[in-house]
Amino acid sequence: MDLQLDQLRALDAVITEGTFEAAARRLSVTPSAISQRIKALEDSAGRILVQRTKPVQPTESGLTVWRLAKQVQLLTSDTARELGDEDQPTAKPVNIPIAVNADSLQSWVMPALGRAAQGVNFEIHREDEEHTTRLLRDGTVMAAITSTAAPVQGCIVRRLGAMRYRPMANPDFVGTWFPDGPTAKAFAVAPVILFDRKDDLQFRLMRRYTRKPVDSPRHYIPSSAGFADALRLGLGWGMMPDLQTRQDDNLIPLDSTVFIDVPLYWQQWRLDSPALGMVAATIAETAAAVLL
Repeated sequence: MDLQLDQLRALDAVITEGTFEAAARRLSVTPSAISQRIKALEDSAGRILVQRTKPVQPTESGLTVWRLAKQVQLLTSDTARELGDEDQPTAKPVNIPIAVNADSLQSWVMPALGRAAQGVNFEIHREDEEHTTRLLRDGTVMAAITSTAAPVQGCIVRRLGAMRYRPMANPDFVGTWFPDGPTAKAFAVAPVILFDRKDDLQFRLMRRYTRKPVDSPRHYIPSSAGFADALRLGLGWGMMPDLQTRQDDNLIPLDSTVFIDVPLYWQQWRLDSPALGMVAATIAETAAAVLL
């Protein structure tokens, strides 16, 4: 395969932006030029890389080449910065897409990214920690905070620590729905708050008491801040990390002795990239200070 840098950039732009026209605007060329570069790249690869739908969808082969395109662009950006004039840093910032679970993003990741932001543009993908590895596999992100210890192919992994979650609720809600504490009967009828339909943490706790699935009333609130507000307002009970509730007088645990620890890992592409390495080091340093 004879892969040209402008062809790889075109593939990344088309898949990321969703159309040939949007990719052309991003790269300041014509849609015809984008189409020619994609066609030349497909000829070189000997297979179709993108489906010409709206939005454009990568084929399985396209995902493989897209991942290569992002790796090449990262290394190219790193090299440009290293060759630049340190007194006049005009090199284009390195773009690093990262998948992060909402609770980590809300409670501790943002300060880490703030310290690592010089010369880096972040593209954050909010995803449940049990599902972030999918974004690593398909090349959407270069790194992810995940609960999966097994490394994705082509990635390295390091343990960050664990977030401790407890079942929390408004005191009046606890008095109304859990007067005898957490019981199977109470969990079967008490409203529960879920982040989204991938959120299994509340059900994991309930199974300790009910020993079988229960169809309790539920709210879906896909926002960490909104989730906490719903608990404070008494809409239901839910699992909250200690990092977000230590100084919250409006929430109390259903049982202070009950908790679930969710392990977190940092997975990233196996690349010798100074920018990606700097972000990983900052994430690890911050995690060591706040996680279990």
